[in-house]
Parts: sequence; structure tokens; C-alpha cells
Amino acid sequence: MFFIVRLIINMVSILIIAYIFPGLIWVDSFWAALVTAFLLGIVNAIIKPILVFFTLPLTILTLGLFLLVINGLMLWFVSALVSGFHVSGFWGALFGSILISIVSWILSRFLPH
Repeated sequence: MFFIVRLIINMVSILIIAYIFPGLIWVDSFWAALVTAFLLGIVNAIIKPILVFFTLPLTILTLGLFLLVINGLMLWFVSALVSGFHVSGFWGALFGSILISIVSWILSRFLPH
């Protein structure tokens, strides 16, 4: 049940950011946002920990700020896999991942634990 709630929160976050910042991220349909949220969850669960492990010295050197770059790369990677989800380059993915994280956090605050 928790996975479905997180999936819906991420999907809504993606749709909100795509609506507010159409030049940064754009989504062709509701289903593209759902597939993007699902794939982003899978990529963050499998690929992201491997990248974090291999870039740990750089992450420590930058006091954790390199994790933002990794999040942006994960979003950019998912945009290459999902045909109805588009990101305007690396910087769009970086800022989009930050904004999606903020909106997801805000939306999750409204749900009971």
C-alpha cells in the first residue's frame, strides 16, 4: 500500500511541476506521468544506490551536494526511457528533480502516517 501511495504522490508531483514549469519538464499524458513515477521509483531503488556508492568520495567532498546531481541524472535517464515525458537537458533534470522532491515532500506531509 505504501508503494502505491508514494507512486501517486510522485505522479502528482511530476504533473504539478510540468504544469507550473512547462519549459523545464513536460508530460504528454496522465499515463506518461504514471509510468515516469513508476520507472523513477525503480531506477532510484536499483541504479541510484550503485551510483551513490561509486561516487561516495565526491559526495563527501561536496558535503552531499553531488547527490542532487545524481538525482538529476536519474530523472534525465528516465526521460530518455519514457516517450511521453520530456526534460530540457541536464539543468532541467537537475532543477526538476529538486522541485519534484520538494513537492513530493509537501504532499506527503498532508497524508496520515
